Amino acid sequence: MLAHDGHNCLDVDECLDNNGGCQHTCINVMGSYECRCKEGFFLSDNQHTCIHRSEEGLSCMNTNHGCSHICKEAPRGSVACECRPGFELAKNQRDCILTCNHGNGGCQHSCEDTAEGPECSCHPQYKMHADGRSCLEPEDPALEVTESNATSVADGDKRVKRRLLMETCAVNNGGCDRTCKDTSTGVHCSCPVGFTLQLDGKTCKDIDECQTRNGGCDHFCKNTMGSFDCSCRKGFKLLTDEKSCQDVDECSLDRTCDHSCINHPGTFTCACNKGYTLYGFTHCGDTNECSINNGGCQQVCVNTVGSYECQCHSTYKLHWNKKDCVEEKGVLPTSVSPHVSLHCGKSGGGERCFLRCHSGIHLSSGLQEAYSVTCGSSSPLRSKQQKSNDSAFGDVATVRTSVTFKLNEGKCSLKKAELFPEGLRPALPEKHSSVKESFRYANLTCSSGKQVPGAPGRPSATKEMFITIEFELETNQKEVTASCDLSCLVKRTEKRLRKAIRTLRKAAQREQFHLQLSGMDLEVAKKPPRTSERRVESCAVGQGHVGNQCVSCRAGTYYDGAQERCILCPNGTFQNEEGQITCEPCPRPDNPGPLKTPEAWNASDCGGLCQPGEYSADGFTPCQPCALGTFQPEAGRTSCFPCGGGLPTKHLGATSFQECETRVQCSPGHFYNTTTHRCIRCPAGTYQPEFGKNSCVSCPGNTMTDFDGSTNITQCKNRRCGGELGDFTGYIESPNYPGNYPANTECTWTINPPPKRRILIVVPEIFLPIEDDCGDYLVMRKTSSSNSVTTYETCQTYERPIAFTSRSKKLWIQFKSNEGNSARGFQVPYVTYDEDYQELIEDIVRDGRLYASENHQEILKDKKLIKALFDVLAHPQNYFKYTAQESREMFPRSFIRLLRSKVSRFLRPYK
Repeated sequence: MLAHDGHNCLDVDECLDNNGGCQHTCINVMGSYECRCKEGFFLSDNQHTCIHRSEEGLSCMNTNHGCSHICKEAPRGSVACECRPGFELAKNQRDCILTCNHGNGGCQHSCEDTAEGPECSCHPQYKMHADGRSCLEPEDPALEVTESNATSVADGDKRVKRRLLMETCAVNNGGCDRTCKDTSTGVHCSCPVGFTLQLDGKTCKDIDECQTRNGGCDHFCKNTMGSFDCSCRKGFKLLTDEKSCQDVDECSLDRTCDHSCINHPGTFTCACNKGYTLYGFTHCGDTNECSINNGGCQQVCVNTVGSYECQCHSTYKLHWNKKDCVEEKGVLPTSVSPHVSLHCGKSGGGERCFLRCHSGIHLSSGLQEAYSVTCGSSSPLRSKQQKSNDSAFGDVATVRTSVTFKLNEGKCSLKKAELFPEGLRPALPEKHSSVKESFRYANLTCSSGKQVPGAPGRPSATKEMFITIEFELETNQKEVTASCDLSCLVKRTEKRLRKAIRTLRKAAQREQFHLQLSGMDLEVAKKPPRTSERRVESCAVGQGHVGNQCVSCRAGTYYDGAQERCILCPNGTFQNEEGQITCEPCPRPDNPGPLKTPEAWNASDCGGLCQPGEYSADGFTPCQPCALGTFQPEAGRTSCFPCGGGLPTKHLGATSFQECETRVQCSPGHFYNTTTHRCIRCPAGTYQPEFGKNSCVSCPGNTMTDFDGSTNITQCKNRRCGGELGDFTGYIESPNYPGNYPANTECTWTINPPPKRRILIVVPEIFLPIEDDCGDYLVMRKTSSSNSVTTYETCQTYERPIAFTSRSKKLWIQFKSNEGNSARGFQVPYVTYDEDYQELIEDIVRDGRLYASENHQEILKDKKLIKALFDVLAHPQNYFKYTAQESREMFPRSFIRLLRSKVSRFLRPYK
């Protein structure tokens, strides 16, 4: 660094600033610094991180090759040595010779490169010190002490004055710590901003700015040599004034939560849709309701994705409470009146189809631009896992069919359709209907698939869209004729359905397929408008405007299409889900009883129901308490569950198994076996957080526990990981991240970039258990062979970020954990960039200033900023979509200065 006098150059100790970015040890040298590793590790090619040394192999994973600095694998299994900048390879191709380009060769004055290395020399009137590097002023014989030591006081004063005059800033900076200036009375020392001169007139002492008003920092202040750094609490980011802290809105980032995200100051929480359970802090998996007390079902419980249903054995039918089974009066089930109808007819030169839902309407919103609508009720004998399209039960045949339409552009849209001007909709004449079908059940789902390039004239890229409809109808013995039995009826029905589907497909392609729900005509999907057709989007059905946002009608209310607003469910009805357009009738509408709350959320809010711990023949008053040895946790039930194993309860009207008098009290992680009367550990894949339970809860979705006897849902972990990666940007993520990864797991990824592209990787932080034997590790190398080029390897926790380029054009990555360990793991972003920029990217990531301040480190941890950086690296043309103002708001000035200097030097516009 240039001293304040504008003439002298002072060595900067880079190791004072955050260890110079070195992972292990930083050694300051004249004009530079070096990173070194602890025993058992060696320095990686990026000159900052340390790689754990392998005990085996013939590659650069050991030191047998004798390379002084960098060892690189060469073709055909051989190795070659390279030197760090400022050094040259010696004739033996192993050692590295210092040159004048590295810290002036260690010389104080002049340096010249020779075959033997740097040769130092001194300015005129100075002589070389015995060390061959330092320069000393010549001794004046007149000032030497005489042998008799009879120097007078006057001579002594004269000698001191002469000595002061001879002292110069050109030698050892005049003894000054920092800035030196020659004056008529000798050298004058001064200190830069952030330091104060001590009483000896030479030494500079650092000022601790944090002692005064916390240095002006919002949160934390850390004193540094000659300055200070502000930093923020976790969940906050430092603004560009490098003092103020702002809450990070994690919910605005990609991949934060699977379903819903709620931001809080400094943190966030995730929530899951109904029927799903949160695991791993941010992920949602299907809840297996049947694992908890058989879902409350009296007979058969069938789990489905996002829900479940109770079913009954033959000769029984499902009670209105959807849990109990009551005996059917007749032997044969009677034909159920249709709930759904499909009408298609000629309109405007083509077919127009209407799917009309008369009852049993259920709406569910999935991800953005996706939804599901269910009409009617499925056969109670239907199994979700059943693969056949039709099945016969006695004298009744259930015919099922499913069709999927794919539209190459557009998006799912369940909104009011502008079918005819002034709201006048002439009904389709029944006699002219080309298709007229009735069903007992229909389910329509719409979802967007992968993005496809926008068509010419379209404003932006569009998405493929898939519409799937399932139909179900019944035929029975009453429809059989002498010429056509039940099997014949089924074949005729199937033929009729095939014709209906052909017509429906044509209507969907022309946007002439509509839903009718509660008197509203709704469009199923919408193609993207032309530029000239753009208009303000209205809210979806079941949603109303709150400010500028569309919000679903809450539970206890329904969406009124005529008034276009949310209305409270009227007396005698209830609604337990959001965004619905109807309310369900109370089980006994003739005597609904008083509502417990102004908004009826559940059937239990309807009046006259038996309460938990009670039962009756129909679930309504008058009710009886559950007998001794039985319990009932829900309202409106027709029976109570036995404790089992002859266990009694402490009193009548028990509401849970915990009130059964078991012989032992089971602790969390166990369940009570009523046959053996012992506590059994919960098997792998289940958990139990409570005392005294008779079952264990299944882990959500595809998660699994590491061991049996689990007590918490956090022990349910997703093991999915690995795969082939080839996009321009992406993530390498430990399984179950940000929850703890599972024990005894192995993941393998491969990154194969597009042609003429290289790989840049940022490891923001990594959490692995610290062990001597490196049981859990992450390694990145060219191929799966242990002898191939290794770019990165670690088996320790590092909360400091590091960026590096791959030493090979493609990358093989492996993560392994042993049978006993678990930790948070890692989420590592990568980007592929044009190989023409290789020199620039390597210059940036190998510069210790990239990691020298906490502000710069936070950039490498900030998902939003890394996404912006990677966006430009992957597609340089995207640089122009970020304004200079946005750049200043996103990045600290010091970071922009660092990048600007690198880019300017790389492009060399004036050379």
